[in-house]
Amino acid sequence: MELCKSEEVCRRTGCEKSTSKILIVGSGGIGVEIIKNVVLLGFTDLTLIDLDTIEISNLNRQFLFNKNHVGKSKSLVAANVSQANFAFHSNLKITALHNSIMSSEYDVDFFKTFKVVINALDNRAARSHVNRMCLAANVPLVESGSEGYMGQVTLIKRDVSACYECDGPRQEQKTFASCTIRNTPSLPIHCIMLTMT
Repeated sequence: MELCKSEEVCRRTGCEKSTSKILIVGSGGIGVEIIKNVVLLGFTDLTLIDLDTIEISNLNRQFLFNKNHVGKSKSLVAANVSQANFAFHSNLKITALHNSIMSSEYDVDFFKTFKVVINALDNRAARSHVNRMCLAANVPLVESGSEGYMGQVTLIKRDVSACYECDGPRQEQKTFASCTIRNTPSLPIHCIMLTMT
């Protein structure tokens, strides 16, 4: 009998769906799909972290959010909406953190509390940071991303597979998709992009 994909992932990472803590970094376009799929696969202990707030431009592709959520934390709303929509999982526990994963409070010990980390990030600096933390904590990282109509998913596990930075440091990001620009700019390039749109 062939294993379903979730059973294959569990076999490769050593996780048990009902008891494994999963960290999902990013609650945007890819993140909301991951949250839905992880819950529907039977995982019941999730932690979501995202620094962003919901914008009107998110509503066409981030199905957990509606116009009443604009201006609110993506991770907090995603947790609340998921908790309500997936109430059939009576033991579902979703913890939401509205913060940057690069904050010093999310150190190696924090990462060690999770069985698997899933990246749904839209910037290289944060991806590289999570990659390094997962390697140091020896926690498997599922790295995901998209560019245009293409998507990619990679399982990164220390001493088993290549990591996000194994090819050397990534070049500094020079262009930014308009969907990644936040209402509250955090970099000078965000201000420039906001004036151009």
